[in-house]
Amino acid sequence: MAGAISRGNRGAVAAGHPLTADAGAEMLRQGGNAFDAAIAAAFTACVTESPLTSLAGGGFLLAHSADGQNRLFDFFCQTPQAKAVNGDLDFYPIEANFGDTTQEFHIGLGSMAVPGVVAGLLQVHQQLGRLPLQTVVTPAQHWAIKGTRVEPFRAYCFQILAPILTATPAARGIYAPQGTLLTQGDWFYLPDFAALLDQVVHIGSDLFYQGRLAAQLVDSCRTQGGYLRQPDLSGYQVIERSPLHVPYGQTHLLTNPPPSSGGTLIGFALQLLAEVNPHQYSHGSPQHVAALRAVMALTNQARQNGYDRHLYQSDISDRFLSATHLAEYRHQVQMALGQGSNKWGSTTHISAVDGEGNAVSMTTSNGEGSSYILPGTGVMVNNMLGEEDLNPHGFHQWQPNQRISSMMAPTIVLQDGKPLLVLGSGGSNRIRTAILQVVSNVLDFGMDIETAVNIPRLHWERGALHLEPGYDRASLEAAGIGQGDHCTWWQATNMFFGGVHGVAVGPDGEFSGVGDHRRGGACTIV
Repeated sequence: MAGAISRGNRGAVAAGHPLTADAGAEMLRQGGNAFDAAIAAAFTACVTESPLTSLAGGGFLLAHSADGQNRLFDFFCQTPQAKAVNGDLDFYPIEANFGDTTQEFHIGLGSMAVPGVVAGLLQVHQQLGRLPLQTVVTPAQHWAIKGTRVEPFRAYCFQILAPILTATPAARGIYAPQGTLLTQGDWFYLPDFAALLDQVVHIGSDLFYQGRLAAQLVDSCRTQGGYLRQPDLSGYQVIERSPLHVPYGQTHLLTNPPPSSGGTLIGFALQLLAEVNPHQYSHGSPQHVAALRAVMALTNQARQNGYDRHLYQSDISDRFLSATHLAEYRHQVQMALGQGSNKWGSTTHISAVDGEGNAVSMTTSNGEGSSYILPGTGVMVNNMLGEEDLNPHGFHQWQPNQRISSMMAPTIVLQDGKPLLVLGSGGSNRIRTAILQVVSNVLDFGMDIETAVNIPRLHWERGALHLEPGYDRASLEAAGIGQGDHCTWWQATNMFFGGVHGVAVGPDGEFSGVGDHRRGGACTIV
């Protein structure tokens, strides 16, 4: 089931696939905590949600421990230390076909940034996990060997990413083993990945950063046109940061701090939304839609007016969220309301809570994937240097040896210091607007988590307003909503609007949760 509610006292896991959620739930059944659950789910997602995530991708894990500590583990991708390449750079565009439109991505060895997921998962397990690592990786190994049926959402992903999944012989061996791309109902196997996890258990992350796999990756890059070299891999570190704290009503949000952008922009948008008291409107009414549109537009404007240029300054979030900076935009929100007047996002999310009071929000991504498979592992390396959204100044303009900024925003909402909501989303630039709306739906409109996620969403960006079915088009147009925008009235809910997988904790400790149907999600409660 996409949504679930229970009075069970062990915990809940929401994720992008039923087997991903069940892998985490199994850790809770075996006496593990929320951290064991999230890590087991992440390893399993590399099988059940391939190619959305990978051990050679990047991500973030926001941890709230039962003793009240809040920690953000940044294991996102890092730019290489130098731009030197032997011979021609292996970096080229492909077109992904969405049916009604296409989108260009760049892949090849020259698109690969330093991966971080395997280092992050193992570090969090070592510091916060309880169960043996072999136990934690067992569900992933089971499904990699037994195989999983390709469900509709994964078949849709395969179709969109077909040019990437068939660009190299190694990728074709996984995603088109009989010569044609796997489709719905086919079996997906990843036996090399199961064997790899045995090595990960015994060797650890050094296997990827200093050992045999590191040497293979560096050799491929040196001879085939990639940037990565041994110092890039051996120098990679998981960074532990203090989460960004954002007050909203009687709650506090914990989310991803700079140099990633998503959390700060969500915080900014919530501060503007609080100015208009959205609960005074009916959900989905012209006034409510106008408020959301204005908040999204002004957040984008504020981002362009200096946030991106100063992203790596140590006090950027304090200045951006200061009352002085917010004042001008708050006025503009009121003025806008007074007048009455594309894309993929290859990311997945896991939320987990346990009965002890621990909570985990983790978002990971492989970009679209570079099409390069680490030999003998079943692991595709990321293409973060070929992601347009992550390279706003143009490709190959990145600063060396720098953490890449991301829109990923794993989020925990605390009330009286205890987890109330744990959520996050995939969806590229729609991550922050999806999370904004779900948080507001719960806190401003009193919705339960399942309703808050499933109700129609909208997104405004660059003069384009997208609305899912369920909004009253006639009343919105009569009120002038979207006048001057390029409006798209979607005919069905879609992964374009993100995939918010979240869990909630009621006042009596009751767990509820939902996996967003837009991205094939599920929730399991123990």
